[in-house]
Amino acid sequence: MIRGVMQDVIRRSFASSIAAKETFAAEHGETLEKVARLVADALSNGHKVLLFGNGGSAADAQHVAAEFVNRFLVERRPLPAIALTTDTSALTSIANDYGYDQVFSKQVEALGSAGDVAIAISTSGRSPSVLRAIDACGKVGLFVVGLTGGDGGDMREQVDFLLNVSATRDTARVQETHIAAMHVLCDLVDRLLFPAAYEKGGRA
Repeated sequence: MIRGVMQDVIRRSFASSIAAKETFAAEHGETLEKVARLVADALSNGHKVLLFGNGGSAADAQHVAAEFVNRFLVERRPLPAIALTTDTSALTSIANDYGYDQVFSKQVEALGSAGDVAIAISTSGRSPSVLRAIDACGKVGLFVVGLTGGDGGDMREQVDFLLNVSATRDTARVQETHIAAMHVLCDLVDRLLFPAAYEKGGRA
């Protein structure tokens, strides 16, 4: 690949990523604020956050759970968040005994409680394991935030709050926007729960 072509790929990739984020912010800024208030209220009332997705979305689930449990930008107490993508014994036993579609739904049934918040991540909005877990969330009584892309897929009509990267169906661009949105969510939740830490300039 010649240098000019490579530079063109770089410029187009960054431009499309920026465009996806700008469109997302314009379309879902208010929804993201509502989600931050929902999560902050749930955490302040003794509830927790469950996160799940496949592939890169599984990595995002683990990433965001770590930001809550450890810290994001300020020193504060740990916040309860669980990525349902990390327990290999649970994942493999469920997949082996019941099928992969149930790897998250069974964990939701076991670990979720009414009032918890689920963050369901699927770039297409059509992942069977994610959709089945969303259904389980409804039965248990969890609020569901759906992160997806393109037209939102089946997830669009099944979640309480939709955060959809509508500008693209490109998996990489969708995932880049998802993690940016989740970083903003972590920041907002901390600002709502720990305002004094920000006032003191207690950034990590």
